[in-house]
Amino acid sequence: MLTSTHLLRSRRFLPLFVTQLFNAFNDNLYKTAMVLFVVYSIYNSEEAEGQFSAIASGLFILPFFVLSALAGQLADMRDKAAIIRKVKFCEIVLMIIGAGGLYLAWRGYEMPVSLFGIQTTFPIVLMLLALFLTGVQSTFLGPIKYAILPQHLKKDEVLAGTGLVEAGTYIAILAGTILAGWIPVEVAAIGIILTSVVGYLVSRQIPDAPPQGTVEQLDWHILRASVKLVRETMHVGEVFYAIIAISFFWTIGAVLFIQFPPLAKNVIMASKEVASLFLVVFSVGIAIGSVAINALLKGQVSARYSPPSVIVMGLFVIAFYAVAKLWQADQPTELLDVAGFLAWPMATVLLLCLLGIAIAGGMFVVPLYAFLTTRVAPDKASRTIAANNIVNSGAMVGGSLLAMAMSAAGVPIVEQVLISAAMCLVSAWLGRKLLDAERQAAAREVA
Repeated sequence: MLTSTHLLRSRRFLPLFVTQLFNAFNDNLYKTAMVLFVVYSIYNSEEAEGQFSAIASGLFILPFFVLSALAGQLADMRDKAAIIRKVKFCEIVLMIIGAGGLYLAWRGYEMPVSLFGIQTTFPIVLMLLALFLTGVQSTFLGPIKYAILPQHLKKDEVLAGTGLVEAGTYIAILAGTILAGWIPVEVAAIGIILTSVVGYLVSRQIPDAPPQGTVEQLDWHILRASVKLVRETMHVGEVFYAIIAISFFWTIGAVLFIQFPPLAKNVIMASKEVASLFLVVFSVGIAIGSVAINALLKGQVSARYSPPSVIVMGLFVIAFYAVAKLWQADQPTELLDVAGFLAWPMATVLLLCLLGIAIAGGMFVVPLYAFLTTRVAPDKASRTIAANNIVNSGAMVGGSLLAMAMSAAGVPIVEQVLISAAMCLVSAWLGRKLLDAERQAAAREVA
């Protein structure tokens, strides 16, 4: 805790931390406002709502799969702080595009357009374009937010810094998600532009982070660079299993986030404010888990708590499914507001299940990110994060496609929750393999 307090007073860490807060806040204010508005105000079928939610998630994730290799090279070969400032400036432009889509949708502009064979409207296409560009922005920031930490922090501060970034990210997600559920969509459109401007101004205070080691030539062949990057990164056992385990974790998270809005509307029969509350509880839980695991590990980078954490997460997913089925058996006849939802039988149990899923998830994933920056040379850290993003995004796009396929096939949204529980078993096995690799590496160091 003393280390965390010290870091929050340091210019080595605070501007980066605050920039990341604004970035996560704005992303989620926009994404949540868009999805909730479309699900609750435009579409009126569980199938269409599930497909839209999956398309939105897939478009946001796709740039990570395509551009992460280039982003990782840039982060290692150029000044990381300078890249952050340029990307944050571009955020102002893309948020103007997103705000335009939100405003036109709010005004009822309905010019028909076909997207991936699905009939929709021009404002929705504009909103999805901005969401895709937000994914591009996050792709270029992703390798930096963790890889810059070993460059600015001492070795015994890295885990605390990683935990603070992770916890801060989810607190920001919490704030953005709450606002998106409660403020009018036209106010959200103004808010995302103002937040992008403030985020850019704060990013200018981040200390320079010049490249470390030999500066190599950039490979602009995206496919070749991606394959090479992943191949070169995965030969380290600890990094390999950390990346694969993180990928399964975020696949679980992607599937759950796709399911939450249509599940809240069609199964729980709750308003968009309650759907926002679901996402809030999930974000609070991740933040709690991120801080708790740092306290348990006392600054040591280790995966020893990861396998049991994700097993517990799977059990909470099953409990959430069981409560949702019981709720469905005694379903309200009209949409509940927050007060009505909280007064409904089993509401507290449902929220506690969500909280348990998220706390266990945070305890599982935070140490894995620390492996990526502490088990490789400093001049390779950004590319390691980028390789992780490529594998993560491929798995998450697969999860989005699976969710789309299940919705298109008519699988009830509540039944889709069980796929997340099955994924937790795979994540637990991978966490165990990472722990074995960690112990083998420690034994080699002793010998």
